[in-house]
Amino acid sequence: MTSNNNPWGMPSDDGSNPFEEFFKKLSENGFPGAQGNPAEWPLDPEQMKNMGIPIDPAQIAAVFSGLTSMSANTSADEPVNWELARSHAHQTLAQGEDPQITSAQKSAVADAIQLAQLWVNPATAFSPTGYPTESWSKADYVNNTFDIFQEIAGPIATSLSEAMNQSMSEQLPEEIKHLLGGQTNILSGVGGMMFGIQAGQAIGRLAQEVVSSTDVGLPMAEGRSALLPSAIKDFGDGLEIPPQEVMIYLAVREVALTRLYKAATWLREDIIALIKRYARGIHVDIERMQQEAEQIDIMDQEALQIAFSSNIFTPQNTEDQKLALERLEILLALVEGWVTIVAEDATKNLPMSSQLAEVMNRRHAVGGPTEHIFAALLGLELHPRKNREAAQFWRHYTQEHGMEARDQLWEAPEMLPTLEELDNPEAYASRTALVTASEDEFDAALEKLLSGGYDQPEDTSEDDDKPQA
Repeated sequence: MTSNNNPWGMPSDDGSNPFEEFFKKLSENGFPGAQGNPAEWPLDPEQMKNMGIPIDPAQIAAVFSGLTSMSANTSADEPVNWELARSHAHQTLAQGEDPQITSAQKSAVADAIQLAQLWVNPATAFSPTGYPTESWSKADYVNNTFDIFQEIAGPIATSLSEAMNQSMSEQLPEEIKHLLGGQTNILSGVGGMMFGIQAGQAIGRLAQEVVSSTDVGLPMAEGRSALLPSAIKDFGDGLEIPPQEVMIYLAVREVALTRLYKAATWLREDIIALIKRYARGIHVDIERMQQEAEQIDIMDQEALQIAFSSNIFTPQNTEDQKLALERLEILLALVEGWVTIVAEDATKNLPMSSQLAEVMNRRHAVGGPTEHIFAALLGLELHPRKNREAAQFWRHYTQEHGMEARDQLWEAPEMLPTLEELDNPEAYASRTALVTASEDEFDAALEKLLSGGYDQPEDTSEDDDKPQA
């Protein structure tokens, strides 16, 4: 760690603090305006070199201009400048290709969705949503889903901002605090700026990968449904599967998922609540961030972004976090398992459907959009190990009870299996026996319970009459 005599780690021959003199000059002459025009600064490069600061004033002006602008555009109720995050999401997208949607692509999406609706009808008890067919570019995905990302990431953004502000307040020398005077609000937003950059980069990378509005396992634009034709083309490259089959298969998944979430009105709210509950227990590793800062040039904005764009969140592993994570994992696995089975049934006439199903399984196994966004944005490591078990559960339940009974399990969260019950179907059957029983079966079981019948030992008289071996 650097010492308080020279908190910026810059050597000086006489032991003085060059930045202290720097801030004194600024205090005496006034801080520059938000535009950060180097000509307005009270110091020229030669003076700064004499003070032991080998930095061009234009660089410092750019940093303070960015911080000032960020502080000015951040709401008092928001710890993060979300417009900065949105801007970085689009900057990240700009590093790749994002062609405009053509009329031919819109027609292909409309045809695929229309066919998917027909195929999904007999595969689920859930009715069509009535959502219009939409075709999105990757930039459209960012714009249309940004609000829900903001909602999900809110708790961790607050945690990071508060931790950064506290760290700066504790470690910035009193002399510098005094010299900064009323400008301390500039530094107080650094944590929020860093998170905004990270959030924007994560959302931008996700937009390069997703193929539909529900590709992360939940609808990211409530009341809407869309496919991303250019992303679907990228998804199908190298699969040696006809592009139209890829489009139809992914359309079937989109149709099934939007129907599920519209029917199970509690599901989306529960998943978002669990994400936020987990995020509130996140610990921000300030010490690691400080160590990173000591190794990089503070004027290199690209280096700063890379240094603080990952691994700054570590779970406390509190009991509440463990419970939230377990419930979140099982819900997402059950959603993925359910849509896998519905798509399996709905695409029986699609020649390459089994190959596409396996592609989706492998995608989750190596970390698909769901795993990537939660890890990058929340430090939340989801393990898709239960997706196959969940699919097997839905397959078995459909065979035993039928499609309508299967879909009725989504009526309430307590009707779904727990993580342990996926590995122990008998325990799930026992727990839900009365819930799914007929009225006569329920009355008989209740009468037996009230009469103490469950306390009576089993009748083994016939066994007692048998001769002993």
